[in-house]
Amino acid sequence: MSTTDVTELGATVWLTGLPSAGKTTIAGELAGRLRADGHRVEVLDGDEIRAFLSAGLGFGRADRDTNVQRVGFVAELLAANGVKALVPVIAPYADSREAVRKRHQEKGTGYLEVHVATPVEVCSVRDVKGLYAKQAAGELTGLTGVDDPYEEPDSPDLRIESHTQTVQESAAALHALLIERGLA
Repeated sequence: MSTTDVTELGATVWLTGLPSAGKTTIAGELAGRLRADGHRVEVLDGDEIRAFLSAGLGFGRADRDTNVQRVGFVAELLAANGVKALVPVIAPYADSREAVRKRHQEKGTGYLEVHVATPVEVCSVRDVKGLYAKQAAGELTGLTGVDDPYEEPDSPDLRIESHTQTVQESAAALHALLIERGLA
């Protein structure tokens, strides 16, 4: 594939999973691989999106849905313009993720859903942001997968069990899927 072709082919890769599952870490590793191959890549990190694009939204179902739709819209715009949009966002509700997928399909934009399937017990040990500790101490409610629902994808394009492989292995599996689907 020529460099021109590579830079014109966009797609959205949505990494869903529990807090501290490894979504952002895998997205960062994959972004490096894709950039090394000449692709234009943006990582739409859930925490950064919450701070800027979705500032003021809470964590109830309606606000979480609004957040997912906003992120999905931005990812769709990037993908339609030749960018690989890597989206490590929890997106706990299946119907919200499906709405984003359908919009991508309607626009003819590549979309992959990746479930970073890390057990809550492993996530709570990793506890990258201290959320599980705050929830256990009663300082936080509504933690996805603990006292708020997380609807696992029934049939994601790829399921990564980050607790059984390295970040590099996880990113390599995702990179291989992108190549297989003609998106990288």
